Amino acid sequence: MRLFWWASATDALGTQASGVVLPLLLLGLGYSAAVVGLIAGVSTAAGLLLAPLAAVPADRGARKPVMFWSAVVSALAMAAVTVAVAAGGPPLVLLLGVVLLERFSTAVYEAAAAGTVVLIAPPDDNARVVAGLSAGDQGALILGPALGGALYQASRALPFLADTVSYAVAAVCVRALRSDLRPAKPEPAPVLDASAPVVRDASGPASTPEPPHPRRRSALVAELGAGLALVRTSPFLRLVLLWTTTVNGVIVALYYGAVFTLHDGGHGGGPMGLVLALSGAAGLVGSLAAPRIAGRIGAARLLVTVTWLLVPLAAGLATAKGPWAYGGLFGVFCLLMPLVTVVLQSRAIQETPPHLQARTGAVLGTAVGGSAALAPVLAGLFAARAGTAAPAVVCAGVLTLLACRTTFVRIPPGGVPGPVPPKGATV
Repeated sequence: MRLFWWASATDALGTQASGVVLPLLLLGLGYSAAVVGLIAGVSTAAGLLLAPLAAVPADRGARKPVMFWSAVVSALAMAAVTVAVAAGGPPLVLLLGVVLLERFSTAVYEAAAAGTVVLIAPPDDNARVVAGLSAGDQGALILGPALGGALYQASRALPFLADTVSYAVAAVCVRALRSDLRPAKPEPAPVLDASAPVVRDASGPASTPEPPHPRRRSALVAELGAGLALVRTSPFLRLVLLWTTTVNGVIVALYYGAVFTLHDGGHGGGPMGLVLALSGAAGLVGSLAAPRIAGRIGAARLLVTVTWLLVPLAAGLATAKGPWAYGGLFGVFCLLMPLVTVVLQSRAIQETPPHLQARTGAVLGTAVGGSAALAPVLAGLFAARAGTAAPAVVCAGVLTLLACRTTFVRIPPGGVPGPVPPKGATV
């Protein structure tokens, strides 16, 4: 588990370090803001489209090779950027090509890694492992931009060299894992008489047997759609999809609303760095505290409480002006959000059969990534049409609807985990 944590944390740190300076590099090379936004949008969309395809071989037993080679390809792509930047002004075609290659490889890695937790940790430990991985991501959010900015001041190529090293470390850690990360093959369903009742195993999620000799095209469609079918038929996974997609889209829209407001107020990049640092530190605390808090007050109650608490925070951002006010409100928002996301993600892992982990994770990740990609566009439109406070007002309304939904939704038995008893205790 430590090796997987280090692979995830170093990967996130390098990505944050290079990602924060890539727009600065493009602008410094004379490209317009429209070109910068186009590259960011195209690379994000490319990753979202590729992730479900990469999840199929991962679920079929190639998870470890897929993770290793995608990390290697990402390292080579960032190495090419490092050499090109160090040599002078790289052409846009080269930058676009390697950024797309890196985004492709990263999407493949993330899709394959989605099913790793259930293979390396016992079920009772899933929440702690997910919390640790989330804490690593939040720590990278704190340290990565500062590291990237400092390295960029010394040399334009250094942040990309750091990202190259981070991918190489991730590849080494994945290769060193003792487990082969192969899910246990689902037992074949018993052959039943047509008139006999259907037997289901109550000990865990039932797995749908595959047809013995499907056609190639229909088999491929079935493989790609297996994760989506599971999410569509599972009430709890639909709840996870709704909550994570909505809240992640909201927080991205709120961030861009803060950028617009602070820019209109004459504040530069320093205040936004303050907002990111405070939100990252708060998210780190929330991620680490999530399993303990969920165990004390109950995860179902925590879900409803946190969702309602996010509403006034979003509304408060509509009236905030200075960076300290934004940093404080964002900090509380990012403190509360991981309390729910860690619990939901850990339970989603338990609710998903091992042979569908990557494909189900790809469905959830694609939905979250899509909302995060759409949120800046909508935030810009609302800010341009109705003022810089409009994104926060709209987000508060969206969160109110989500809070109502979580309050009145009927959560299936076992859908949200309750307190985890201490080891050795009887339930």
